Amino acid sequence: MAILEREVRDGIARFHMNAPDRLNALSDEMLAALHDSFDALADDRSVRAVVISGEGKAFCAGHDLKQMTQGRQAEDGGKAYFKDLFDRCAAMMARVRALPQPVVAQVHGIATAAGCQLVATCDMAVAAEGTKFGVNGVNIGLFCSTPMVALSRNIPRKHAFEMLTTGKFIDAHRAQELGLINRVVPPQDLATETEALAAQVAEKLAVAVKIGKEAFYNQIEMPVDQAYAYTGDVMVENMLHRDTEEGIAAFLEKREPTWTQ
Repeated sequence: MAILEREVRDGIARFHMNAPDRLNALSDEMLAALHDSFDALADDRSVRAVVISGEGKAFCAGHDLKQMTQGRQAEDGGKAYFKDLFDRCAAMMARVRALPQPVVAQVHGIATAAGCQLVATCDMAVAAEGTKFGVNGVNIGLFCSTPMVALSRNIPRKHAFEMLTTGKFIDAHRAQELGLINRVVPPQDLATETEALAAQVAEKLAVAVKIGKEAFYNQIEMPVDQAYAYTGDVMVENMLHRDTEEGIAAFLEKREPTWTQ
């Protein structure tokens, strides 16, 4: 059985991490499967949104500590392996951001360490009631420095620092309050509600969403004046697109647009 199950239906790609015995840890194999799957989507115009979920009792428990321990057996104590591992993980996370399609995390059970990083990296997230989030590597002497990058760009810095230094979990409602996830739903509604959110995105003009996602992440790191100058240019690009012209005309004429994409 595949470690990552993949399905495309109704414009939505669904990636289901399928290593429940390891709590869907981001093992070497899982990282490779995710990265390859994201690469395959980059130019796939039939896919307009992506959902990531996990099998078993957890969404994702972070890096595979057993593999990391094995890597330590090398002559250099694991230095080269660890550097390569964290570089590969960072590249996979960056691929999520670079995708033209919005990516929604469907979260249940626990999302900890690099698993929490994956939730923070996704463009949106829906969590089941009872889900716990943490960056608790500090509890075993490993500060979650790479998960910190995504986490600290999602929630206020003092709350991020508290999570990182105390190793304590937060529940789904607190995660929503802090901005780590979009909504909390009953466990039995998790798949349906996540699907509904992805479907809303998939209904929109794909090229507009692609332009908007790229601009969203670019502008958020700019000073305000630069952000306005940049997004003004983006708006011009978007306005000149033929399907945007059709969308505006349809709105003014009170009819449904006929888009080419």
